[in-house]
Amino acid sequence: MSNLYRFGIAVDRELVDEFDIVAEESGYANRSEAIRDIMRNFVIEKKTQQKGMDVVGSFTMIYNHRKRISDKLTEYQHKHNEEIISTLHIHLTEECCLEILALRGKSENIKKIADSLLAQKGVMNGKLVLTAI
Repeated sequence: MSNLYRFGIAVDRELVDEFDIVAEESGYANRSEAIRDIMRNFVIEKKTQQKGMDVVGSFTMIYNHRKRISDKLTEYQHKHNEEIISTLHIHLTEECCLEILALRGKSENIKKIADSLLAQKGVMNGKLVLTAI
């Protein structure tokens, strides 16, 4: 017997039509697959916001290396070597670098690390993406 559970929802027809187009363009075989994916992402997003949740993720940032931030970033990475499990550094221009950090730990610790890095002088922008383990 299947574990699939069927249920009905009420949605404006226009929204369903738009959703079907986007789902098909995104490569989903059918509406159910797309909705399952959205539901999983919603659950994971809420879980990663809970204190004490074990998470993994990436923090991607672009910074101006002429602001002498490279040494600070390296020092920070050594200080948090339990949570920062890997890094990737890419030179984009003569001034800008892309740094991607792979992170693992408790959600609140990972968010503090990302916030602290984002607040460093010379960091132009960044984004933290988390998922539950």
